[in-house]
Amino acid sequence: MTSELFIDVQPNEITIALTEDKVLVEFQREGREASFSVGNMYLGRVKKIMPGLNACFVDVGSAKEAFLHYQDLGNHYNCYHKYVKQVISDKKKLAPYAKALGQPELPKEGSISNYLQTGQEIMVQVTKEPISTKGPRLTADLSFAGRFLVLVPFADKVSVSSKIKSAEERARLKQLIQSIKPKNFGVIVRTVAEGKRVAELDAELKALVKQWEDAIIKVQKADKPPVLIHEENSRAVAMLRDLFNPSYEAIYVNDDNAYNEIRNYVALIAPDRAHVVKHYTGTLPLMDNFGVTKQIKSSFGRIVPYRGGAYMVIEHTEALHVVDVNSGNRSRGNTNQEENAIDVNLGAADELARQLRLRDMGGIIVVDFIDMDTAENRQKLYERMCQNMSRDRAKHNILPLSKFGLMQITRQRVRPAMDVAVEESCPVCFGKGTIKASILFTDTLESKIDYLVNKLKISRFNLHIHPYVAAYVNQGLISLAMRWKMKYGFGIRITPNQSIPLLAYSFYDTKGNEIDMKEEVEMK
Repeated sequence: MTSELFIDVQPNEITIALTEDKVLVEFQREGREASFSVGNMYLGRVKKIMPGLNACFVDVGSAKEAFLHYQDLGNHYNCYHKYVKQVISDKKKLAPYAKALGQPELPKEGSISNYLQTGQEIMVQVTKEPISTKGPRLTADLSFAGRFLVLVPFADKVSVSSKIKSAEERARLKQLIQSIKPKNFGVIVRTVAEGKRVAELDAELKALVKQWEDAIIKVQKADKPPVLIHEENSRAVAMLRDLFNPSYEAIYVNDDNAYNEIRNYVALIAPDRAHVVKHYTGTLPLMDNFGVTKQIKSSFGRIVPYRGGAYMVIEHTEALHVVDVNSGNRSRGNTNQEENAIDVNLGAADELARQLRLRDMGGIIVVDFIDMDTAENRQKLYERMCQNMSRDRAKHNILPLSKFGLMQITRQRVRPAMDVAVEESCPVCFGKGTIKASILFTDTLESKIDYLVNKLKISRFNLHIHPYVAAYVNQGLISLAMRWKMKYGFGIRITPNQSIPLLAYSFYDTKGNEIDMKEEVEMK
């Protein structure tokens, strides 16, 4: 299996798409101003104690106050609390790390009221992003994640991933880390560390310790909480950290800064694979050029078709996600109902496993498969679903089909489910049901160009239009595009964009910022 990663960096958002054997399996899109990403650390302030929930709400700067449960304080909370007090009390000299050691561990059964007070300053880390009406979920058990190791301050234990089966390798890694780790720091060895040399592990360990030291300095200098004291790597780098493997054929990036950042990171963790990071400089949008846009349009939406005319209907509610499997026109071509049902269901299991990863659907998922009579087929479907979900990084649990033919799945929810609007609003009738003569569309474009060049004095810009319109504009020896350039200057660039509706347009300046050229009637 080969994988390709596409990172599309725009002024307002970043889009990341992962394909396996040319099939889209993961998709993430977020605003560049977005915060409260998983892994970020804050110096927050306790706003409200909730004894009934044995939890509290913490102000970390989000619109909704963040939630911290007693069980998320961590065994070493007393050490953290003492050290934070020491650091905040002296703004000139950093308190020695060792002075906060030796505090008793937090009891498993206890009351949060005994350890936290309203107005208290506390170091916390985001474990879940804000979802729907809920604010971020926090933990006070801080950790710094790298590709091979996870650093845990105030712990003194070395743990090795249970997925490393070799007893010899587990012993080697444990002994190696014990010899190089700083005193009073715990380390969790990740699965990808298997077989790695001491130099690689030592370099990453030093980098993680430096992150902890930098975070503490920010705590010391903080004037008034909430303050961001440690920011996770960019979403692109964070995804690479968790997903990178030698099967990556290419990582395409269309931004200079992001390209350098990602290339440096890959060169650090896998020097022999740095060449797979490629800077895309083509004229077409990145996702269009590699056929990803078309897959996005066909994979999202309420109705998801798959092989042989069958389809799934996916509905999202506050409590759970509901999936209904339908055979469509397949039932007409096969007289054996049981055979048709198992074939449609197996195809649905394949597509659903991809959809869960693609949309990052978490929480409870209920699937209504087509009814099957034989227990053998029901077991076959369950095993197929388990097999497909084995490639999913998120923690999940799958139950066999119930007597009602329903399959229940729980999947770890870290961030809101990805939802991409694939229905296009009509850009030409504006809800009226009638449009101007389509032959006049190029005249409209020329009037916009004239206004840009002669009124706004913007001589260099990029016009994005639908590929069909672009083909018409560029046809012929002396094309319409060429006539525009000769009349208004050669700073005009025409770009076919599959994400643009048929008779729509978008203007962009040389920095990639959109130039709003829509008239009042177009915005109603």
